Amino acid sequence: MSNIIEIKNLHFSYPTEEESEPAEVLKGIDLTIKEGEFTAILGHNGSGKSTLAKHINGILVPTSGTVTVDGINTADEDKIFELRCRAGMVFQNPDNQIVSSIVEEDVAFALENLGVPYEEMRRRVDDALKDVNMYDYRLHSPSQLSGGQKQRVAIAGIIAMKPKCIILDEPTAMLDPQGRREVMAVIKRMNREYGITIVLITHYMDEAAQCGRVVVMDKGRVILDDTPRAVFSQVEQVKKIGLDVPQVTELAYELKKAGYDISNEIITEEECVSAIMNLFN
Repeated sequence: MSNIIEIKNLHFSYPTEEESEPAEVLKGIDLTIKEGEFTAILGHNGSGKSTLAKHINGILVPTSGTVTVDGINTADEDKIFELRCRAGMVFQNPDNQIVSSIVEEDVAFALENLGVPYEEMRRRVDDALKDVNMYDYRLHSPSQLSGGQKQRVAIAGIIAMKPKCIILDEPTAMLDPQGRREVMAVIKRMNREYGITIVLITHYMDEAAQCGRVVVMDKGRVILDDTPRAVFSQVEQVKKIGLDVPQVTELAYELKKAGYDISNEIITEEECVSAIMNLFN
């Protein structure tokens, strides 16, 4: 598969007061993501992960270096509209993304601005709402919905535009456990059934463990980039930068430290139960 996202030597500094040096947030990021990949980006607050996400969608442009998405240079102002049709973004707070008083009208909002014909728009809105299991709520007011339902409506609005890539910046941070599960189920299905490239910014390790790839950032740089098993097996290094690992991974790590013969690449509850049972067989 070809690369849909190519980031080369990306530096970015937020402007500061005239007498101060610009605050450099991203410090030479090199990263490629292939079409159809499901990638999680982790990092503690201030690591640069959300700033990186905003570069992929063209909200921010590099101080130096390049970001290319599906062949489009994100710094090309003439193609920013086309870029955002190909790479949609879902933010942490769905209330910041919902603009209409009726669910189906909100999902249709971007399509209306694109000038999509009514019948095509109607089909896309219905399909997108069905994809996120919100079709039965199409005539409801978003104010009547739970946080997880609102986030699914926000995702439907992006899906209706038929992007090749969706960037999600901590989309479950404000949700309860049930809402988190609902949103993650939708994201995984979009990737699995439609091949949409997913870039998930998250601070939940169990969500990252469900992805195909994990990129860990610290102080504006990529320090780890591998499968969830390979990344989370490096428990001490991950904890050293202020992150956690999945609870089952930490349990296996502690058992191994105590002298038990158990894998240090466990990332699911089922694997952990099986491994512990094997210790007593």
